[in-house]
Amino acid sequence: QVQLVESGGGLVQAGGSLRLSCAASGRTFNKYYAMGWFRQAPGKERGFVAAISRYSSTYYSDSVKGRFTVSRDNVKNTVTLQMNSLKPEDTAVYYCNADSSASVTDITTISARDYWGKGTLVTVSS
Repeated sequence: QVQLVESGGGLVQAGGSLRLSCAASGRTFNKYYAMGWFRQAPGKERGFVAAISRYSSTYYSDSVKGRFTVSRDNVKNTVTLQMNSLKPEDTAVYYCNADSSASVTDITTISARDYWGKGTLVTVSS
Protein backbone atom coordinates (compact mmCIF):
# COMPACT_ATOMS: atom_id res chain seq x y z
CA GLN A 1 0.00 0.00 0.00
CA VAL A 2 1.01 3.60 -0.64
CA GLN A 3 -0.14 6.67 1.28
CA LEU A 4 0.12 10.16 -0.18
CA VAL A 5 -0.40 13.41 1.74
CA GLU A 6 -0.51 16.76 -0.02
CA SER A 7 0.18 20.19 1.42
CA GLY A 8 0.60 23.74 0.21
CA GLY A 9 -2.69 24.69 -1.38
CA GLY A 10 -4.41 28.01 -0.76
CA LEU A 11 -5.64 31.27 -2.23
CA VAL A 12 -3.44 33.35 -4.51
CA GLN A 13 -3.94 36.20 -6.92
CA ALA A 14 -3.51 35.73 -10.64
CA GLY A 15 0.15 35.97 -11.58
CA GLY A 16 1.26 34.67 -8.20
CA SER A 17 2.98 31.45 -7.19
CA LEU A 18 2.26 28.45 -4.98
CA ARG A 19 4.26 25.39 -4.11
CA LEU A 20 2.56 22.05 -3.52
CA SER A 21 4.25 19.15 -1.79
CA CYS A 22 3.32 15.52 -1.44
CA ALA A 23 4.84 13.04 0.98
CA ALA A 24 4.69 9.35 0.11
CA SER A 25 4.87 6.45 2.54
CA GLY A 26 3.87 2.86 2.80
CA ARG A 27 5.25 -0.63 2.77
CA THR A 28 5.37 -0.95 -1.01
CA PHE A 29 6.45 2.56 -1.97
CA ASN A 30 9.93 3.00 -3.40
CA LYS A 31 11.92 5.30 -5.67
CA TYR A 32 10.77 3.39 -8.76
CA TYR A 33 7.28 4.81 -8.52
CA ALA A 34 6.46 7.65 -10.89
CA MET A 35 4.85 10.55 -9.07
CA GLY A 36 2.74 13.36 -10.32
CA TRP A 37 -0.15 15.73 -10.04
CA PHE A 38 -3.66 15.77 -11.44
CA ARG A 39 -6.35 18.36 -10.87
CA GLN A 40 -10.10 18.57 -10.86
CA ALA A 41 -11.98 21.82 -11.30
CA PRO A 42 -15.66 22.13 -10.33
CA GLY A 43 -17.86 20.35 -12.84
CA LYS A 44 -14.91 18.89 -14.72
CA GLU A 45 -13.16 15.54 -14.83
CA ARG A 46 -9.82 14.97 -13.15
CA GLY A 47 -7.02 15.69 -15.57
CA PHE A 48 -3.26 15.36 -15.86
CA VAL A 49 -1.02 18.25 -14.79
CA ALA A 50 2.55 17.01 -14.39
CA ALA A 51 4.53 13.86 -13.69
CA ILE A 52 8.08 12.79 -12.95
CA SER A 53 9.18 9.28 -13.81
CA ARG A 54 11.38 6.87 -11.90
CA TYR A 55 14.23 8.19 -14.08
CA SER A 56 13.32 11.82 -13.22
CA SER A 57 12.02 12.57 -16.70
CA THR A 58 9.29 15.20 -16.48
CA TYR A 59 6.02 15.58 -18.36
CA TYR A 60 3.52 18.41 -18.40
CA SER A 61 0.11 19.16 -19.79
CA ASP A 62 0.14 21.84 -22.47
CA SER A 63 -1.85 24.17 -20.24
CA VAL A 64 0.88 24.36 -17.57
CA LYS A 65 4.05 23.86 -19.61
CA GLY A 66 6.51 26.68 -18.94
CA ARG A 67 4.72 27.77 -15.76
CA PHE A 68 4.80 24.68 -13.52
CA THR A 69 7.80 22.60 -12.47
CA VAL A 70 7.64 19.12 -10.94
CA SER A 71 10.51 17.66 -8.95
CA ARG A 72 11.13 14.80 -6.55
CA ASP A 73 13.34 13.92 -3.61
CA ASN A 74 13.94 10.18 -3.46
CA VAL A 75 15.50 10.41 0.00
CA LYS A 76 12.53 12.17 1.56
CA ASN A 77 9.99 10.41 -0.73
CA THR A 78 8.41 13.69 -1.72
CA VAL A 79 7.24 15.28 -4.94
CA THR A 80 6.85 19.03 -5.36
CA LEU A 81 4.91 21.14 -7.84
CA GLN A 82 6.12 24.71 -8.18
CA MET A 83 3.37 26.74 -9.81
CA ASN A 84 4.20 30.17 -11.22
CA SER A 85 2.22 32.71 -13.23
CA LEU A 86 -0.99 31.22 -11.91
CA LYS A 87 -4.23 31.88 -13.77
CA PRO A 88 -7.84 31.72 -12.58
CA GLU A 89 -8.30 28.64 -14.78
CA ASP A 90 -5.72 26.85 -12.61
CA THR A 91 -8.28 26.84 -9.78
CA ALA A 92 -8.92 23.22 -8.82
CA VAL A 93 -8.33 20.52 -6.27
CA TYR A 94 -4.85 19.17 -6.91
CA TYR A 95 -4.23 15.48 -6.28
CA CYS A 96 -0.89 13.80 -5.78
CA ASN A 97 -0.49 10.57 -7.72
CA ALA A 98 1.85 7.59 -7.55
CA ASP A 99 2.11 4.98 -10.28
CA SER A 100 4.36 1.92 -10.37
CA SER A 101 4.47 1.89 -14.18
CA ALA A 102 7.44 3.04 -16.27
CA SER A 103 5.21 3.87 -19.26
CA VAL A 104 4.78 7.53 -20.13
CA THR A 105 1.22 6.84 -21.21
CA ASP A 106 0.46 5.15 -17.92
CA ILE A 107 1.87 7.86 -15.67
CA THR A 108 0.10 10.68 -17.52
CA THR A 109 -3.31 9.04 -17.43
CA ILE A 110 -5.62 7.72 -14.74
CA SER A 111 -5.78 4.00 -14.10
CA ALA A 112 -6.92 1.58 -11.43
CA ARG A 113 -3.27 1.03 -10.54
CA ASP A 114 -2.85 4.61 -9.31
CA TYR A 115 -2.56 5.72 -5.71
CA TRP A 116 -4.03 9.09 -4.74
CA GLY A 117 -3.81 11.67 -2.02
CA LYS A 118 -6.93 13.36 -0.67
CA GLY A 119 -6.23 16.54 -2.57
CA THR A 120 -5.46 20.17 -1.77
CA LEU A 121 -7.46 23.14 -3.01
CA VAL A 122 -5.80 25.84 -5.09
CA THR A 123 -7.84 28.97 -5.73
CA VAL A 124 -6.56 31.67 -8.08
CA SER A 125 -8.43 34.95 -7.94
CA SER A 126 -8.58 37.36 -10.86
